[in-house]
Amino acid sequence: MKSGPRSSLEPEFHEDILYPATLPFILIHVAALAAFWTGVTVEAVIIGVALYWIRMFGTTAGYHRYFSHRSFKTSRVGQFALAFLAQSSAQRGALWWASKHRHHHKHSDTVHDVHSPRHRGFWYAHFGWIFVRNQGDTDYGAVPDLAKYPELVWLNKHPYLPATVLGTAVWLFAGWPGLVVGFVWSTVVLYHGTFFINSLAHVHGRQRYVTGDDSRNNWWLAIITLGEGWHNNHHAYMASTRQGFRWWEYDPTYYALKMLSWVGVVWDLIEPPAILVRNEKKLGRGVVEKVARQLAASVPIERICDQARERWEHTPTWDEVRERARTAGAEAIAALADLHLPQIPTAEELRARAKRMFASTPSMDEIVQRARELILEAVAVELRLVSGAAT
Repeated sequence: MKSGPRSSLEPEFHEDILYPATLPFILIHVAALAAFWTGVTVEAVIIGVALYWIRMFGTTAGYHRYFSHRSFKTSRVGQFALAFLAQSSAQRGALWWASKHRHHHKHSDTVHDVHSPRHRGFWYAHFGWIFVRNQGDTDYGAVPDLAKYPELVWLNKHPYLPATVLGTAVWLFAGWPGLVVGFVWSTVVLYHGTFFINSLAHVHGRQRYVTGDDSRNNWWLAIITLGEGWHNNHHAYMASTRQGFRWWEYDPTYYALKMLSWVGVVWDLIEPPAILVRNEKKLGRGVVEKVARQLAASVPIERICDQARERWEHTPTWDEVRERARTAGAEAIAALADLHLPQIPTAEELRARAKRMFASTPSMDEIVQRARELILEAVAVELRLVSGAAT
């Protein structure tokens, strides 16, 4: 399991799989205790198990793969049905969920990610963030492709209507045990199964791809979330309908969508490029920059500067560096590189460090080169050779 450290050079903080409003979240946990009075029946348990898996599919195929990432297409009726099914899980509106999740991918595991375990801790990432004020608002600007449909906007403004309809139907069919055990219990378990993607899937598991964040592949999370546990795969290519990239990576959500495509309910399922699956695709500039900053941040800049001052401050070479610094900041940074200070890691040393920190990538040379530039800039700033080069 490999992960980059928290970086002081990271530009950004956001959100991953999304959750319900604060009050319903609390009340439904309390309501689960009503089973002491209603009792537990076999019928209610069967209903609960069925509703967990059906609504998990609504969460994974609807909220996540369709509304958040548009990884396949369906009809206007089909997308309304998906939104209704997803919202029967009581995880707020489909547009709210998608806007939060898109924000998460934009800022994953930076200081702007509202549920990053790296910055806020495990329990905050798991459910604590939903108690933060203003998290209930939908950013319609983040989902213009969805906000153009008035029926989706209407459903988003009535987020708990589908769950209320479902709960009422279960109560009419199976009485109070069905409502409490079948509906309420399965809703609570579904919440936490979903939340594990934000918390555990950024803490436990393996990283196959360098993504610039802490996303991980976790086989047992994939089992309880119908394939969402292949989270590092997903962050490597979020547009893919399929998240289990290898044949043995269990992804029932994809299997179900594939079967639905055979009968024309959905179509244009997006597959990950073979070059990416083989981990032969070069990283984008933004990911290279993010990972390089994490690598640079792992190097003790202040200690390097203290050692440099001690060794060079009273030598002619140091006077030469200061003289070159008066002409241009880039000259000073170049002079530092030319000095071959033993305290500054070489490219090979940085590459060895990067291999310990991150998964393999064909972009390792660019990451190492950029990280060394950032280190030299930071050292130059600390030694007051230039002003603000590494900010």
